[in-house]
Formats: sequence, C-alpha cells, structure tokens
Amino acid sequence: MASFTLHGIPVSRGIAIGRAHLLAPAALDVKHYLVAQEQIEAEVQRLQNAIAAVHKELQTLWNELPKDAPTELGAFIDVHALILSDPLIAEAPLDIIRSRHYNAEWALLTQIDELSAQFDEIEDPYLRERKADIQQVAERVLKVLLGTEQLLPKAPAEDELLAQMIVVAHDISPADMLQFRDRSFIGFITDVGGQNSHTAIVARSLDIPAAVGMSQASMLIGQDDWLIIDGDAGVVIANPSALVLEQYRERQVAMQRARKKLGKLKKTPAVTRCGTPVTLLANIELPEDCVFALESGASGVGLFRSEFLFMGRAHKIPTEDEQFEAYRNTVQSMKGRVVTIRTLDIGADKPLDQSDHTALNPALGLRAIRYCLAEPQLFLTQLRAILRASAFGKVRILIPMLAHAFEIDQSLAMIAQAKASLREDGVKFDDAVEVGAMIEIPAAALALPMFVKRMDFLSIGTNDLIQYTLAIDRVDYEVAHLYNPLHPAVLQLISMTIAAGHKAGIDVAVCGEMAGDVKLTRLLLGMGCASFPCTRRNCWRSSKRYSIAIWA
Repeated sequence: MASFTLHGIPVSRGIAIGRAHLLAPAALDVKHYLVAQEQIEAEVQRLQNAIAAVHKELQTLWNELPKDAPTELGAFIDVHALILSDPLIAEAPLDIIRSRHYNAEWALLTQIDELSAQFDEIEDPYLRERKADIQQVAERVLKVLLGTEQLLPKAPAEDELLAQMIVVAHDISPADMLQFRDRSFIGFITDVGGQNSHTAIVARSLDIPAAVGMSQASMLIGQDDWLIIDGDAGVVIANPSALVLEQYRERQVAMQRARKKLGKLKKTPAVTRCGTPVTLLANIELPEDCVFALESGASGVGLFRSEFLFMGRAHKIPTEDEQFEAYRNTVQSMKGRVVTIRTLDIGADKPLDQSDHTALNPALGLRAIRYCLAEPQLFLTQLRAILRASAFGKVRILIPMLAHAFEIDQSLAMIAQAKASLREDGVKFDDAVEVGAMIEIPAAALALPMFVKRMDFLSIGTNDLIQYTLAIDRVDYEVAHLYNPLHPAVLQLISMTIAAGHKAGIDVAVCGEMAGDVKLTRLLLGMGCASFPCTRRNCWRSSKRYSIAIWA
C-alpha cells in the first residue's frame, strides 16, 4: 500500500511506531425511526436504563483507578459523570422521545447535535473543546443502547511487533483511555480535538505520543496499517518505507536515551552556563496536581488555572469556603513554595449561570477580568478565598486579560475591598501578597507603562497574544498552520514586554505553549539582552534581585 502523510495538531511529545487499530464511533450505527405511541414510555425507560448503566460504568472505572494513575483521569471521570447527570443530557432527550416519538438513539443524538452547535459558538479554546466531553458521554450511552463494545484486543505475546498498537478514532474519551493501560496501546490519532482537549491532557499526563485534529485520519488509515506518530510535529506517516521506518526507530531510541539522562537531572539545581539560577515551576489545574509537580522537581506553581474549580458543576458556582480549601490545599502541598493563582479566566459564553447572554464574538466580549468586574460578588468571593489561602504560604494573584488602566485600578480596588472585609472578619492573610497582570492582548503590550507602575509582576500569555495578534484560532485545524509564534509582530510584543519589565525592575513571566517549546528556549533566553534571559516555560527575569522561572 502507498505511503502517505497526515498533518494535525501535536499534543504529546515522542515517537510511536506500530500497527493501526481503528475504533468506529457508535453514532455511525444509529438508526432513525419513529416509536409508536404505546411504546413511548418503554423507549424512555430504555434510555434511562442506558444512562444508569453508564453511571455505573464510570463509577467502576473510578473505583478501579490504579494508585499511580494521573489525577486528571479521576477528575475527567467526575466531569463525565456530572455531564451525564445534567438535565440537558439526562432529561431533554426523554422529552424529545415523548414529543417527537424519536427512538432513544435518535433522540439522544438530536440533543447532542443541538448542544454541540452551541459550543461551536464559544470562542474560548478550552471551553469550546468541552463539546468533545459531551459527545464522548453520549458515545458511551449509545454503546449501551446498541449493545456494542469498543474494547482493544489483547496483543499476542508471541509477536512483539504486533503488540505495538496505535489507536485511530474519530475521538477518544479520557475514560476510554483507562482500558489502554492493560493492553499494548502506545499512541493514538484522532480526527478531532486540540491542544486543550481532555484527551490531549490525559495523553500528556500518561506520556503517550499523540496527534489530534487529523480530520480524515480514521477514514484514510486502514486496519493494521503500519503507522509512525511524530508527536513533536503532529505528523502521522502511514505505511512508511523501510528507510523511513528505520530512521524513526533510530530517533525513537535516541529520544529514550535522552529522557533517561534528563530524568537524572530533575533534582539538580537549574543554572545557566553563565551562572544564572533558574527556578522550575509547574502549571496546574487542580490541587491534586501538586504531587506530580513536586515529583517533577518543580520549585513552585507558576500558574494555578482556577477556572477548573468551576467546571462540570452543573451551574453551581463553588462557595468561598470550597475555593479556599482548594487554594489552601495547593499552598500547603507545595510546602512553602510559591503558588501563583490566576483569577477566574472565564467569559459570558461559559455556562456559569442561567442567564441567556449571547455574544457575537465571545473572544472579544465579556470574558476573564471583564466578566469578573461585571460580576463583582463572584470576583470578591474568589479574591477573599485566595487571600485567606495566602496565610498558609507564598501566594501570588494573577489577573488575566487586562487592557485598560481602569480595569487595573478596579481590580486593585476589589483586592483592597477583599482585604478590608477579611480584616473586619478577623481573618488572617498576607497583606503583602503580590498582584500581577497577564499581557495577552496586543493593546496591553503596547501600553506597558501603565502596567509596570501598578503591578508587582507581569506574565505574557503567549497563546492568546499570538491568537489576537494574528487573528488566528489555533484550535481550528483549517487555519492552525497560520498560528506562528515566530511571527515578527509576536516577537516584538514579547520583547517589548520583557524590556519594560526589566527597566521597571519587576518580574516578567512567559507562559503558554510557546514557553513550553524547547526549540524556542534559546530565543527566549536571549531575547532583549544577555542579562535579561527568558526560558522555555514561563520565564521570570533573573539577576541578584530576580529569578528566572520555567513553568513545566
């Protein structure tokens, strides 16, 4: 068979070489027919039974999680269970059966299609990809309704090459990935998905080479085809020639050797050749991630994405005490190391409340700090929780998507109000807690003086900065090739921000996918001047007064 190459979105580094195992979505086998009036309630009960069976299945998966499983797996199972309990999934399809007489499978798919269309309107990359979670939950219910299983076969022990299996599917849920640990799964390829999909996050946690957003991969690749996944480039080579196969096997061995060497260095102090100390920090979504951050040798948390505490709660916003417990657990788990908590980075296009607010372009609308300032009580509650946690260790507050002086002033005023209310309540907190601004809008990078005068540190959010500067949605695979972190305009904005922070004598961080790309490490280290280095993972300036931080 002829060899061909597919290009997608890289989500997990490494090289995988093996045979293709195709997983067909259950939705392809769904039949559409009308149910007789006297059979309506029986059809309703059939769907209810299927939903109950999936609930039990998810609970079994949770109970059987191995002790060494990444915390993300348990969290995503919880999210899927919450989605399954949401009335939009658990009740709306039942109404469709009763009102339109659709069979259970058709009713469920109809509701999922309507929800998916709503998610397509969301501009925020992370939340738009939550559509995949809804579709994955529906897929599990459909399997029960159809009586089909989508299990991976046990690899024949006598053939080591056949034991190297790469799963190819339209999409794969994090929960489904649990079955892979007992089989010969070494990589996966999906038609859909992006950098922020839950499946991509799990792939990175499990250190499995993967490529997503391949569009027609599941239709072009045949069962048992030889495949090469280049996870670094997001490239898949089907039916490679003997020469190409040998070249990638050599690269694979070299990468494995390099990883072993790097593993021995994770407890070694990080210092540049010129003697500048580098502080390694971790990005986390949940308090449980601290365990892996410490095991990786992180010296602190460079970014706690607090919005993860608000996800999958069926419109129930976490209370101040709930948030405080999460922040305090994180601070205490890091044992005195710095923890930078980003305030709620969410927008009006996210379903945190029951309001019927819509926006023509949510990416340019009421999101992040704009949303928080429009919901002062929600913002004040979070700020109080963060400040309370600051009494238990070193905490920083990071404000996302600032662009105007009045937004800075209002944010600082809200923090002052939160402090005043805690004093009145007699609650302890760190009155000197540092407050920083995310530079992720070009206007902010072009108006840095008003930031460096008011803020204690800056953090360059490269993902959004690149997206807004180039007018490119990096999750949209049709234009993803135009997403270029090395575009001169992007580099100039980053360089300007670093220089402004250096001149003002405040820390500057570089975060996002650009900061995690080792190919750009030297560029960020040398940007500005030799005495003002930046590193591959959210750098902070280093000298006698500063430290560089790499956010892992």
